[in-house]
Amino acid sequence: MNGSRTEQAQAPAPEAALVHPETAGAPAGRWGALGPVGLVLAGCVSVQFGGAVAVSLMPRAGAVGVVTLRLVVAAVVLLVVCRPRLRGHSRADWGTVVAFGIAMGGMNLLFYQAAARIPLGLAVTFEVLGPLALSVIASRRAINLLWAGCALVGVFLLGGAGDGLGGLDPVGVAFAVAAGGAWATYIVFSARTGRRFPQADGLALAMTVAAVLCLPLGLATAGPKLFDPTTIALGSAVALMSSVLPYTLELIALRRLPASTFAVMMSLEPAIAALAGFLVLSQALSWVQAAAIACVIVASMGAVRTQVGRRKKR
Repeated sequence: MNGSRTEQAQAPAPEAALVHPETAGAPAGRWGALGPVGLVLAGCVSVQFGGAVAVSLMPRAGAVGVVTLRLVVAAVVLLVVCRPRLRGHSRADWGTVVAFGIAMGGMNLLFYQAAARIPLGLAVTFEVLGPLALSVIASRRAINLLWAGCALVGVFLLGGAGDGLGGLDPVGVAFAVAAGGAWATYIVFSARTGRRFPQADGLALAMTVAAVLCLPLGLATAGPKLFDPTTIALGSAVALMSSVLPYTLELIALRRLPASTFAVMMSLEPAIAALAGFLVLSQALSWVQAAAIACVIVASMGAVRTQVGRRKKR
């Protein structure tokens, strides 16, 4: 989504928000899943390294400008590829897709504001708390209190690693947590949109809504910088790496990969984001911060596995 996911209901959250219809009968054999697992990992790496490139672009166009470029380019690509049907939809359908687009735009704006202020890996870690909270609330099982506690330990470690929030910009942390809330909202409306629109039509339309909403903000804050050829090229790369490519890879993978495996793999994104931040942005983390990220990852995986187990018993 994270970190910055904008096109899939992908999060360590309620499994219903993670499952594509075609995954219901996916084979669970170890060797049969290796190919799809590789595709999902490639998608995760693409998303987070795309986020790192986005952060490096912020001195040129600002956080809002980068979000605008990403959403506009991704919307154009998806509209061309998907060619969504505009007729035959009810007011409720359009209301759902507009809400999905608003959540998508808000999630991206908030996350990139966070990534401009705190390390990428930590921004994704705080953001994941939103979908994790949604998972715990939706499950209503006592075991999920354990996973919530594990996540709180991670937050406590981040808060205790130095002064205040471990020396982190509190505004950046607030943006990341708010992005997590937007991500949880995004998951809810993504699932609803998927039920109302065929294939990726709803996604393309929601992406367009998000792009239209962000475009005035991007023009107001970045102005002529948005039209610099280098900025456009890097912004297009961010859109492809963080939106188009991972969506394509994961859509292919989900045809053969069990949804539970996919959901658990999404929980690894904070670690991948931390690696991307280190390699691309030279954002080194302390051992305490790394331990905090590990706690949140374990909590996310645990919540997903609990949700999967509950579904299998029904």
